[in-house]
Amino acid sequence: MDEVVSVLRSHPKKYSLHTTRSWEFVGLEERTKPYFMKKEDLLLKSKYGNDVIVGMLDNGVWPESKSFSDEGMGLVPPRWNGICQSGDAFNSSNCNKKIIGARYYIKGYEAYYGPLNRTIDYLSPRDKDGHGTHTASTVGGRRVPNASAIGGFARGTASGGAPLVRLAIYKVCWAVPGVEKDVGNICFEEDMLAAMDDAIADGVDVISISIGTSKPMPYTDDGIAVGAFHALKKNIVVSCSAGNSGPAPSTLSNLAPWIITVGASTIDRAFVAPVELGNGKKIPGVAVTPHYLEKKMYPLVHAAQIVNPNVPKNETMLCLPGSLSPKKAKGKIVFCLRGAGSRIGKDLEVKRAGGIGIITGNNKEIGDELYPDPHFIPGTGVTNYENTVKLFKYIRSTKKPMAYIVPSTTVIHTKPAPSMAIFSSRGPNTISPDILKPDITAPGVNILAAWSEGSSPTKLDIDHRVAKYNLLSGTSMACPHIAATCALLKAIHPKWSSAAIRSALITSAGLNNNEGNLITDEIGNPANSFQFGSGHFRPTKAADPGLVYDASYKDYLLFLCGSGIKNADSSFSCPENPPRPVNLNYPSVAIPKLKGTVTVQRTVTNVGSSRSVYFASVKPPAGFKVEIWPPILFFHSVGQKKKFSITVKAHSEMEGKMEMDEYAFGWYTWFDGIHNVRSPIAVSVA
Repeated sequence: MDEVVSVLRSHPKKYSLHTTRSWEFVGLEERTKPYFMKKEDLLLKSKYGNDVIVGMLDNGVWPESKSFSDEGMGLVPPRWNGICQSGDAFNSSNCNKKIIGARYYIKGYEAYYGPLNRTIDYLSPRDKDGHGTHTASTVGGRRVPNASAIGGFARGTASGGAPLVRLAIYKVCWAVPGVEKDVGNICFEEDMLAAMDDAIADGVDVISISIGTSKPMPYTDDGIAVGAFHALKKNIVVSCSAGNSGPAPSTLSNLAPWIITVGASTIDRAFVAPVELGNGKKIPGVAVTPHYLEKKMYPLVHAAQIVNPNVPKNETMLCLPGSLSPKKAKGKIVFCLRGAGSRIGKDLEVKRAGGIGIITGNNKEIGDELYPDPHFIPGTGVTNYENTVKLFKYIRSTKKPMAYIVPSTTVIHTKPAPSMAIFSSRGPNTISPDILKPDITAPGVNILAAWSEGSSPTKLDIDHRVAKYNLLSGTSMACPHIAATCALLKAIHPKWSSAAIRSALITSAGLNNNEGNLITDEIGNPANSFQFGSGHFRPTKAADPGLVYDASYKDYLLFLCGSGIKNADSSFSCPENPPRPVNLNYPSVAIPKLKGTVTVQRTVTNVGSSRSVYFASVKPPAGFKVEIWPPILFFHSVGQKKKFSITVKAHSEMEGKMEMDEYAFGWYTWFDGIHNVRSPIAVSVA
């Protein structure tokens, strides 16, 4: 049919969901009454995102949450064309002036699995999982005082980044038959494409998608990239999660240059629950458990000491279901290793066997990765592999090891922060090596946001607790932080293109943590642009970037032509010699397999003062020479454009010293005395 643009094969397991204090941490939280705020404040300037419409592709919403109250909000924008689709436990009254539209898409899911089992999910836009409610409230949740996770942790005022945006819900992800919800939902390509088509026609300004593939996909085979390309034509900004397949390199999803690809980092809040040992020493731990031990010492064992005789040798420390002896576990704190089996599942096994508390530790492969769990019994997770070893040594050093798990507490202003989350997927970009990805990082660890009361804090069937707010980690949580900021920027700069908004975010990002040092990775080493892109987002700086790297729909078509994709738009013919992909006007530079010298072209548009002068400075990647020409740009009006070139050359001594696919990282910056317009550079040699 003439109206068919492309045909993609759909299959399961291709896409999955990428799973309070964060806004204050990035300098956006309203900490005083509005009349004490400066008129330049981003929230005031943007009117809190009022009347910007954000489309959420996820697994629905819990509309009764206070985060979605429409109290005091004005009429729905007249340009809105969407609907409020009825279904299980959901009708038109569940939409309001905050949630202005809601739809669900299930044809692809049901074509594969058959009719939805309506005991595991609602056949409606209602969320029975929690993930969709969490991401929607992170973008646009109203200010809700005295919100906290179960047990009272992270208590404070919950708020989305753009509290007055309008939300449009597109449910495209569904519960997988026969597995626990904590394993994850499934999202079919055709359902997502249908949702994106509707979102574009409905009139959204921003789309937030915390969904991605488990491995990089060519653009023509990636439904999200195809849908986002259609959105680009209507100047809709699309923010997507980078994926949770880190720390391995080349694991990113959502790589298209017309998408903002978001990595995940930490904030300055911790949930501390240390372990006191019988020898007087204390080992750091984290948890958000509402259960406490009486203040005294308890017998401590590691799981291998109390397993049933039939447990395989390689599973003796894992506390898997049915593995522990009730006779030996009763009344003891049990130390289990993470690995196979869910963390909360280990909890349940210790509880079944009569253990009084649980301590989880990391094996060497997991390293320092850690999540504060909402345990079913008093419990904590030891903070790294090194401390796990210390705990082992203590248990083996005495005939009667004893321990006490200190009750969990919320601690803020922890340092260093931010640091990169271990799970955040990493570059380089395997689909377009000339485009540096991810673009940016945002808070994605232990984020408090609204939750579905049709789910539980752990999503496990055996967990019958109900939570109105919950802590969740993943690049899924980072993505809506950027989507909210895009909404604020749209409110202030309604005529900016989606490329200009992406550029403003990238060139204004920060490189330092709250100790004044470079942002680190999960083990404390300096992070690089394949982990954080251009750095940690700074919403207030992004509102006034000085210069932007703009790009049109045609520019992206030419990029695709240069990448060998000729049929992206039937109304456009590729030129005989399209520009090289490296010359797409992107606010960063990636040069793979450099031989000799490479020169790339860029164009900046003045969006700052009408008369301004910018000077170039460079911090070249180690072993490379970088030259900007011209080194000074003179602007006489807002909107004026200036071209410049970036020439990169390897020092002669680099030949043979760098391995293939080994990258070095640097920066170049335009500075006018007010604005630092910084772009990252990544280079490897052939």
